Order: sequence, then C-alpha cells, then structure tokens
Amino acid sequence: MPTTDNPRAAVVELAQALIRLPSVTPDDAGCQRLIGERLAALGFSLESMRFGEVDNLWARRGDDGPLLVFAGHTDVVPTGDVDAWTHPPFAGAVGDGMLHGRGAADMKGSLAAMVVALETLLAEGRPLKGSLGVLLTSDEEGPARDGTVRVMETLMQRGERIDWCVIGEPSSGDVLGDLVRVGRRGSLNGTLRVRGIQGHVAYPHLARNPVHDVLAPLAALAQRQWDEGNVFFPATSFQVSNMHAGTGATNVIPGHVDVQFNFRFCTEQTALRLQQAVERELDAAGLDYELEWQLSGEPFLTERGALIEAVQATLAEVAGVEPELSTGGGTSDGRFIAPHGVEVVELGPCNATIHQIDECVPIAHLAALTEAYAGIARRLLT
Repeated sequence: MPTTDNPRAAVVELAQALIRLPSVTPDDAGCQRLIGERLAALGFSLESMRFGEVDNLWARRGDDGPLLVFAGHTDVVPTGDVDAWTHPPFAGAVGDGMLHGRGAADMKGSLAAMVVALETLLAEGRPLKGSLGVLLTSDEEGPARDGTVRVMETLMQRGERIDWCVIGEPSSGDVLGDLVRVGRRGSLNGTLRVRGIQGHVAYPHLARNPVHDVLAPLAALAQRQWDEGNVFFPATSFQVSNMHAGTGATNVIPGHVDVQFNFRFCTEQTALRLQQAVERELDAAGLDYELEWQLSGEPFLTERGALIEAVQATLAEVAGVEPELSTGGGTSDGRFIAPHGVEVVELGPCNATIHQIDECVPIAHLAALTEAYAGIARRLLT
C-alpha cells in the first residue's frame, strides 16, 4: 500500500500520474487501471464494466450497509490549441503552488484526493460500520449514455443499494468547500424542424417562409414565465441555442428551418409538462413541424440529512468554512445516481479554470480535499 505519511505529496503525485494519461472522452487511457491497482491494495474488489466504447469501474470494500460511494470521471475535454498552453496540457507540471494540466480541476485532482483519502482512512485501522465504494466512468464529458447511468442500472438490477455518494466535481470558488452542490437543475433539449415552401423572395405569395412562422411561437416560449423557482432552485429557463435555415443565397426563401433549444428546469416542473407546453404552442401557430426531445436529466435535490451534516462538520474542521448549499451550474452524473434514493453531494476544488486553456488547481485545495474526503467517510462510517 502506498505510504500515507505525507498525504499532500501523495495526492499531487497521483494527480500528476493521472493527468499524464491523455484520457479525452471516451478514452480512459489507463486511468481506471491505475486507480484500481491502488484500491485493490486496500482490499477493494474491482469490477470493470465496459458499455460500448466506455470504460467504467465499480470498486467495493465490504458487504454491509450503509454504503458510502465516491464517484467521478476519468475522461477530460479536448485541450484546444496545445501551443496556447503555458505548460503542456498532459505534463502535470507543478509551479507557484499550482498543479497544471487538463483535468487538474475537472476532475483528476479530485480522483487522486479520493484515493489518498481512502488510503489515509484505512491506514488508521478503525473498524467501519458499513462499506465503501468507488464508481468511475470515462463518459461524463461526452454523451453520458454508457457511463454512470449504465453502472447504476446494473447495480440496481442486482440489489446493490447506495446510501450516500460524494462526487468530485469542482464546486469550490476561492476557498475549498465554500460551495457544495446538493442538487442540479434538469436539462431538456429539443430539436425542431419547421417546414415551409421554398421560393423566390420576390414572389412570397408563392412560398411560405418557415423562419417567419416560427418566430412568434419561439418568442412566446422565451418570454413565458415558466415558474418562480423555489427556495432551492432558480426559475426554469428556456433558451434557443442554434437556428439554421436557407441555402446561402439571398434571393431564396428557405424550405425549412432547424432550431435547437434547451430548458434548464427546477423541481416545479417535469419534462413531460414542458414538452406538452411547447407542442401546444407550436400547434396553436399552425406549424408543419417535427420535434425530437432529449432528456439529459431530471432535477434532483438532496435534503438535509446525515451526508450534508457530515460534509458541513468536516469542512468547518478542515477548511474553516460554512459551505453554501447550491443547486446551480450545469449537469453532472449526480442526475443518474440521485433518482435511486441516494443522498448526493458534489464537493471538489475550485472551478475557475475548468475546460479552459491552462487549467490548473491550487495544491492546497487538493491537500484539504483529501482531508475532507477522509473526514466525511470517518464521520459516516466509524
């Protein structure tokens, strides 16, 4: 078992090793093997689950409940222009108290902290009142169809129930733990094609312009107050993200227009109600249309309970902060875990540089995060 005498050095070393594996979605590039070797040395049983092109790892130590799981993703987004980076994106360079590289914050730093936290906890030799698990995927930054959602389906089919889950998404702002995510809004995407009649712009009476036809219903949807949100969530929002029509010629009325839009919705709504409302608006406008829906995830919220209490107490001790409990941001794999009755929180390092050129994370955040993960597990299971 790797030494835990210096957790700060250990977490940086492991994070560097993970960053040096160029695991752009959906390629895991050996990250799960590296982590699995460390977990196996701690007595975890390992189960690789490959669905399509996606590698997933389920690791568990112990058979009794309750079960605390640390979850995350080994995949990273593309680097962009490599020459624009101050440090090579897959070098894992250290300087000025920062760890640099793609995935440093999102989220290989968190994964390293989880592993070293488990090594630290188990080296103490305390008996655990329950079990530990680790769930990893290489498909969080991509379509997210063959990753955590498939692993959860498999676990539920065989009756493995998770009680608490800590996801290592980068949640913090300036100080580690100043913000913890306890829920996320739902995300619903629509792909709309409205058909018209192509023709010459000089003879509009012989054509039908689908762009003109769709503008009024889109404006009505954009201006509509869907709800007022609630104490946990902001109001539901509707946004058009893409629109395309025309042949490129200035004298041709287009034959169709394609529109993509998104709802970010709170627990005051359901995906079905939103779909029905949009279709009523389009039908009322008399449009000839096709509409496809993709639900990325329903909203979820973890109520105050054992997990949140453990997180708050640990962060007060480790970082001296009282975290803001937030449901902001985009989507995460928590949307696949929480619906199974699991208390879920997202706790990770600062998110200021995620997905950017020169992604980096303070080493002090990783050291404190390691202490925090160990402290949460200690409070829940010992």
